[in-house]
Amino acid sequence: MKRSFLKNAALLSAGSLAAKAIGALYRVPLLSALGSYGMGMYQMAYPLFCVLLTFSSAGIPTALARMIARDTARGAESASAMRVAFRLFSALGLAGTAIMCLLASSMARLQGNGGLFFCYVALAPSVFFVALIAVLRGYFQGKRDMIPTALSEVAEQAIKAGFGLFFAYRFRFSPEKAVAYALFAVTLSELGALFFLLIRYRAEFRPVRLETKRTSGAEILSCVFPVMAATSLLPFSQTVDSVLIVKLLSRFTPQAVSLYGLYAGGAVSLVNLPVSAVYGLAAASVPAVAASFATGNEEEGRRRAVYALGVTVVLTGLAAAGLFFLAERCVQILYPSLSAGETETLIALIRISSVSAVALAGTDTLAACLAGMGRAKKAAQAMLTAVLVKLALQPLLIVPSLSITGAAIAANGCYSVAFFLDLIYTVRKDKRRSKHDHIGGARRRTGRSRRCGNESAAAGG
Repeated sequence: MKRSFLKNAALLSAGSLAAKAIGALYRVPLLSALGSYGMGMYQMAYPLFCVLLTFSSAGIPTALARMIARDTARGAESASAMRVAFRLFSALGLAGTAIMCLLASSMARLQGNGGLFFCYVALAPSVFFVALIAVLRGYFQGKRDMIPTALSEVAEQAIKAGFGLFFAYRFRFSPEKAVAYALFAVTLSELGALFFLLIRYRAEFRPVRLETKRTSGAEILSCVFPVMAATSLLPFSQTVDSVLIVKLLSRFTPQAVSLYGLYAGGAVSLVNLPVSAVYGLAAASVPAVAASFATGNEEEGRRRAVYALGVTVVLTGLAAAGLFFLAERCVQILYPSLSAGETETLIALIRISSVSAVALAGTDTLAACLAGMGRAKKAAQAMLTAVLVKLALQPLLIVPSLSITGAAIAANGCYSVAFFLDLIYTVRKDKRRSKHDHIGGARRRTGRSRRCGNESAAAGG
């Protein structure tokens, strides 16, 4: 079982790491083409996009994977689940696209940059495409087939990098146009990934009606919503960051947008690489833990969760140490066009943010395990507490003496709080669930005893 779990995790992690590597390497020439100001604009458009993605698609792969794995473990499968999921999240994706277009002008004014309007419009169709991509990935992950998800992630990043660099250099003398077209490349990449998954799904999907139960939209939403709540808080806080951090920096420096670009587009992108490297552990944990809990073997489910966390911490710990000690060399190789001051700032940001690699990766794995256990609400509570801690720390830490490094320190505090709370929720037993399972187990044993007694009596007769 561990071998199968690690194989699935390795496949997804390899795909995710390759995709993130393409994305991180893509940002090197992108930063050269756009400059730190253009990269700042690029990053400022992403948080609203991420929030709308969260409300239209986040949690879908995890929740559907849990549903499919749970039903499979119980010897049941509903052929209607995918049809209902497609209809439901197509509608939500279209709503997200419409909302992004409607908010584009207001967000651009709020962030003090009119050029962001076109950036939001260029990104808007991606919300619809990603909602459908999420449904398809959830199906494949629930079946423990991680190859389509891994390949689609690589294709997604490759298309984005190819078209993004083409547009960025094509319009490099007009920064706002270059940023808008580079973001349109994201839309093209999501469309390409969607086509790939649809082709794979149509080739492989064979509905097996092991039972007549039909899945309703309400049932899917009841599974998706807690996971969505857990995963939406961080992107939402990053949207707030794109406004709050820039405004806090603007109190004492005219380089606020450029500093935010170095932090969000440089340091965070590099630090996310180790997190991506173990992403497969989180995704593979959902069906593994869900199957154990569905069959009543909760202790086995917790052991799988602890095992996944242990592998996560070891791998990301080594990677984080490498980032800390090799930060200067990484910046010199990856960002040679930065000025001396920007180079020094980015090195400091990478070293401080390296702590986040372990905490964030551990949080992702534990949140996935909690979703598999049916306790996604606990993960949402933990992340809400962590985000509130970060928002409280930012005004205290983003001061002239710390500048943008204060934002990195606040993020470390956020992820550390989320990690430790998720760990407590994972290892702690649910007393109400345990009591229910104890009573249910007693009833099942009584029922089996009665059946055995009746069978013995019949045999004796």
